[in-house]
Amino acid sequence: MNKENISSKTESSDKKLWTNWRGLRGWNYYFLIKFALLWGGYLNFHPLENLVFIAFLLFPLPEGLLRKTWDWIAFPVGIILFYYDTWLPGIDSIISMNSQATALSFSYMLELAQRFINWQWIGAGFALLVGYLFISQWVRITPFIVGAMIWLNLIILSGPAISLLPTASTGNSTSTTATSGTPATTTNSAALSTQEPPTDHNLSAYYDGFIQQQKELYTQFPAALPADAQPFDLLVINICSLSWSDIEASGLADHPLWKRMDIMFDNFNSATSYSGPAAIRLARASCGQTSHSDLYQQADKRCYLFENLAQLGFKNELVMDHSGQFGDYLKELRDYAGIQAVPLPPDSSDHNLVAFDGEPLYQDLTMLKQWLSTREKGSDLRSAMFYNTIELHDGNRNSTTNAQVAYKQRLQALLDDLDQFMTELEKSGRKVMVMIVPEHGAALVGDKMQISGLRDIPSPSITHVPAAIKLVGAKSAAPQTIRIAQPSSYLALSELVSRSLDGKLFTQDSIDWQKLTADLPQTPVISETSGSVVMAYQGQTYIRLNNSSWVPYPR
Repeated sequence: MNKENISSKTESSDKKLWTNWRGLRGWNYYFLIKFALLWGGYLNFHPLENLVFIAFLLFPLPEGLLRKTWDWIAFPVGIILFYYDTWLPGIDSIISMNSQATALSFSYMLELAQRFINWQWIGAGFALLVGYLFISQWVRITPFIVGAMIWLNLIILSGPAISLLPTASTGNSTSTTATSGTPATTTNSAALSTQEPPTDHNLSAYYDGFIQQQKELYTQFPAALPADAQPFDLLVINICSLSWSDIEASGLADHPLWKRMDIMFDNFNSATSYSGPAAIRLARASCGQTSHSDLYQQADKRCYLFENLAQLGFKNELVMDHSGQFGDYLKELRDYAGIQAVPLPPDSSDHNLVAFDGEPLYQDLTMLKQWLSTREKGSDLRSAMFYNTIELHDGNRNSTTNAQVAYKQRLQALLDDLDQFMTELEKSGRKVMVMIVPEHGAALVGDKMQISGLRDIPSPSITHVPAAIKLVGAKSAAPQTIRIAQPSSYLALSELVSRSLDGKLFTQDSIDWQKLTADLPQTPVISETSGSVVMAYQGQTYIRLNNSSWVPYPR
């Protein structure tokens, strides 16, 4: 074979290879949609993975079975990659929620499905499709898509110029500490520094430092109450699906209940967006904040608030407006929260609402008055009662008509019930430290990451909740509500309980409210679920999904 023949075959092979190159064709529209969503902040975009997928789609293969197989493989890969680029719950989270999802009523499941349909997005997507089909008649779109994807990857390498990775804050850097200045709580002399730029490494180091620091914090309860201690009850009202965002969206920020509280936490963080973890964190309020995974491990005995109180003669009691079966809620109270009390059974089967899983929901005022009746008849001097209500949970319906009851209507009813119960307590003459601590918000107003009602990611609007305290039966009420502005969480509540154990606040002619609330433990705003961490840093909020890189929370 001569050189001319070899050269001719080589040129023929090269020409044949070039004839196998094809554009992205319909996949151009796929990436145009992603770019549009990314521009609006609706994607947790992964540039490198998308660039690899483009390379997969462009790989030059001859027509035939291999090319057809290649194209068929691209469809499921594209769907999986699109889901991976969204803020939707991860596969692990979906699997973990599968057993709970099967317990939801069909009407509620249908309602949730309808929320994912956004007609404005569908209309915009249709307009984008028409525009793409029109322009592609004269312009090759593939080079622009490839160029844009390469540019996005170069941004990641050279430093973030758009909100794909954390960028430095323009605000002043501050140093935040989670320590307490009082002897009741241990302190850590090393404050958490927020001086470093918000790079992925620095954000991870800040989070790790926070978790390590919180392990050293706990409330010191006395071994015994003083001989002259005055008996009182502690009533913890744990409300599912109530945040400041929900209250403002419902127009009930000025409800009389809030005005009668002695202490309000303006920046209280519930640290989670699910009921079970919220109950565990509250019941373990006597220690610093742990990671989500550590909630399901046995904790130091000093952490369990209700067990600490039981050691001091406070009878533990449990009341709920539901059975506690959904999501193994009652079992988690037993196994991880240290609450072993038997739930108070309802006297009456009358109910106005049915829950999202079809279970009857008993009226809060009725259940609380029933508990008060048992206290008045009982002989125990002190009690620590945990009350959980899910009246505000998404999907609750009218028990008669099965029609959806608006959140505002249910919130109005709940606040009215609590306000009336406060009046009943005052009339009874009992001394009760009432502590209102919502689990998390209802996500009544969705954002770019989650639709309304979805709480897989503990966003600030979900975890910023209205925690409050009222000393019912005290001789001296606060002249006006004491506002706690510092970032706070459960440890501050435990500290307040510890400072009030002798009960003398109820008998003093005058309470030094400033002394009572001074130097409470501060806790930086960090929230978690099984697959996500949301954290405040330098005045901005960052999120990490499934242990990947930190990115700014989209606004």
